[in-house]
Amino acid sequence: MKPLAALFAAAVAAVVVHAEPWVVYQPPADHANGKHIVMLSGDEEYRSEEGLPQLGKILSQRHGFKCTVLFTQDPDGTINPNNQTNIPGMHLVDHADLVLNQFRFRELPDADMKHFVDYLDSGRPMMVVRTATHAFNYERNKKSPYAKFSWTAKGGGFGGMAVGESWTFHHGNHGHEATRGLVDGRNREHPMLRGVHDVFGPTDVYGVNADFPSDATVLLQGQVLVGMNPTDAPNLNKAIMPLVWLRDYHGASGKTSRIMCSTIGAATDLKSEDLRRLFVNSAYYLTGLEVPKKADVTIVGEYAPSMFGFNTFKRGVKVSDHESK
Repeated sequence: MKPLAALFAAAVAAVVVHAEPWVVYQPPADHANGKHIVMLSGDEEYRSEEGLPQLGKILSQRHGFKCTVLFTQDPDGTINPNNQTNIPGMHLVDHADLVLNQFRFRELPDADMKHFVDYLDSGRPMMVVRTATHAFNYERNKKSPYAKFSWTAKGGGFGGMAVGESWTFHHGNHGHEATRGLVDGRNREHPMLRGVHDVFGPTDVYGVNADFPSDATVLLQGQVLVGMNPTDAPNLNKAIMPLVWLRDYHGASGKTSRIMCSTIGAATDLKSEDLRRLFVNSAYYLTGLEVPKKADVTIVGEYAPSMFGFNTFKRGVKVSDHESK
């Protein structure tokens, strides 16, 4: 029995050692739609490492998408949102049908960043969420060929290129004034807004520049509330700002990519049913599938996201902890 026990222990150890440092949510075999979404979590404040796994479960189990979630992590596989340079699995975007980008101030090694840029220039779509307007910050290797994607670069880096906005300012009082998403009446019939009526998030409205791109199709406008609850009144002293929009990005290859940008999308914001529905609708629309009349966005399992904040992430969580049980 001892040799068998030793063999079993070795086999278990081998599985642990060779486990991939990312998570894949496979759809039910009879429900798969053939589309693969790669989700990039990696921000210090808004808990994308909690929100994207739940969104991946919803998209896979309710809608048939294969979803792969990448995480900012330490070499031992412990999720660490403050590690700005280590996100294993970037090569997986090479064959993705859609990338959801929720980075903030990342500085990837050039070999990893090449996969991202090649995808961006391939003509395939991308969802850019919350802090991904300022996804990159090249401070360690300013001579990198990808330093031009840094949020401080001329033209606003990646955000300026792809969605027409980089980081500008907090329009709402951060941590004190929440956001209501108002459907832009000019585009209320857009397929991505099917079943979307009541969007709320405790994160604040981001401001936009005066030269916000005229070629953007605004789907939701962000209204600042006077408090942190969905029943709070609007702050009428603060103008509405574009919150969710679509725009075409013309890449270096000459191909055109459809980009959706949402500056609402923290893990806590995803408690809003209609925000989840908007994200699911976006996945359908951007991958060329028919958007459901009212997509099922029921939470899969339990979901109790942490409040946003710096250094408030859950310590000791391994990538493997997010695998479906």
